[in-house]
Amino acid sequence: MKKIMFLFVMSWLIFNMSYAQKLKSIEIGEVFPISHIDHPMKSIKGKEHRISQHLNNDGLIIIFTSNNCPFVEAWEDRYKIVENLCQRYNLDMLYINSNQKRRDGDDSYKAMQAHAKKKGYSYEYLLDEQSELANTLGAKTTPHVFMFDKSSKLVYKGAIDDNYQSVDDVNNFYLKNAIRSLSADKVIEISKTKAIGCSIKRYDP
Repeated sequence: MKKIMFLFVMSWLIFNMSYAQKLKSIEIGEVFPISHIDHPMKSIKGKEHRISQHLNNDGLIIIFTSNNCPFVEAWEDRYKIVENLCQRYNLDMLYINSNQKRRDGDDSYKAMQAHAKKKGYSYEYLLDEQSELANTLGAKTTPHVFMFDKSSKLVYKGAIDDNYQSVDDVNNFYLKNAIRSLSADKVIEISKTKAIGCSIKRYDP
């Protein structure tokens, strides 16, 4: 398993070096570009959602995720921790699947439904057609986290914490700390980290 994860990390590094130049990412302090992208996205429950519907609480956390990525599998038990923090601090949360190239396989709509049920997702899981939202925010991997405050400004982006392999070996709970700082109206000390994961499988026309 460690060897497999090592190979994925190396692939991720190569991907980021070649792709980072092409992909513009929203930066800390910038407002969610609602005028540029607020298209309806289909939820696994069958309803359509716009991001603007989820910017009304004290903040919004968006996690780009997928159904069959070893990094997601390693971090996914911590999604529930994030959900609990969102409920405690009145934040909304969305899971986004932007793997357009895999709509006929692991990341099909039905696979998303089955995966969310199996993992017990408490928040909406949306299908990002043509990877539009991922392209707009500059999401690169699964998982990749973006957190916005109540004024829709980006206040944190990156990884959930600093150890995908084991929660017991985490030294810095980036997202958890950011949520608590935001809720206490304090400065988020670490607002940007590297997102490590499987590359988002974007649509190639």
